[in-house]
Amino acid sequence: MDINTTTLRSANVGFSVAFAKGLGSTTSLYQQIATVVPSSTRSQEYGWLGKAPRFREWIGDRVINAMAKHGYTLTNRSFENTIGVDRDDFEDDNLGIYAPLFEELGNAAATFPDELVWALLKLGFATKCYDGQFFFDTDHPVIAEDGQTILSVANTDGGAGPGWYLMDVSRPLKPLIFQSRKPFTNLVRMDKEDDANVFDRKEFQYGIDGRCQVGFGFWQQAWGSKQTLDAAHYEAARVALGEMKGDHGRPLGLVPRLLVVPPSLEGAARALVGNQLTTGGETNKWFGTAEVLVVPWLA
Repeated sequence: MDINTTTLRSANVGFSVAFAKGLGSTTSLYQQIATVVPSSTRSQEYGWLGKAPRFREWIGDRVINAMAKHGYTLTNRSFENTIGVDRDDFEDDNLGIYAPLFEELGNAAATFPDELVWALLKLGFATKCYDGQFFFDTDHPVIAEDGQTILSVANTDGGAGPGWYLMDVSRPLKPLIFQSRKPFTNLVRMDKEDDANVFDRKEFQYGIDGRCQVGFGFWQQAWGSKQTLDAAHYEAARVALGEMKGDHGRPLGLVPRLLVVPPSLEGAARALVGNQLTTGGETNKWFGTAEVLVVPWLA
């Protein structure tokens, strides 16, 4: 194959088609638990996480829901992924072998947010959220109904096994945040004869890059456990989330309907909420109370 503007353009079209195919053929899971927040700056502050507005009887002057200054800021990070195509493969008309690679590049771009979001969820037992406590903790500070007392509220019961998570993801803000600054959708090429990579290494390069960050939303919407996934611990998680209150004793009205598990707990999860009868033949009171989401990135 002669290497010229036409053949390079044709090759780029083929690579772009393969990339787009991979980008659109995969199913991401992260948006089930993470709110996508567009970002237009280097960092985004989420001080408002500590102040959920509530209604009150209008007696006297209005009471303003001012933003709580928790100083929870997410700073975007840059990521890239690049493929090199040997000039010899161009000359030998051997570009067909690269189509699956560019398709996989598209798949990687589509699922990269999953890698970040689910990795952060796993780290929630030892990573701080907006209130300065670990996201899954036993002593989140909450203002009591009297407006003075500080209560310690738990959204975990500890344990040492594989983690599982019960969530209410019906709210505008989900338990996690995916902050998107620059999406991973633009395939850029460096294929000119005088590009350093071509001149020095006889390598044509094609890559994508983007900027994003992940963080925690409201800890009240998620229960994380490393205890055995059984009826007793599942019930404890449901009761705790259902009774969860915000500052000043305001019931949050949470209804957990998503049970997130790694592949190793899929069987236990489906037996727990997917069977109408228990192993003893009795009616399973937890049947259908939650959707099971099996997440490979939690393995």
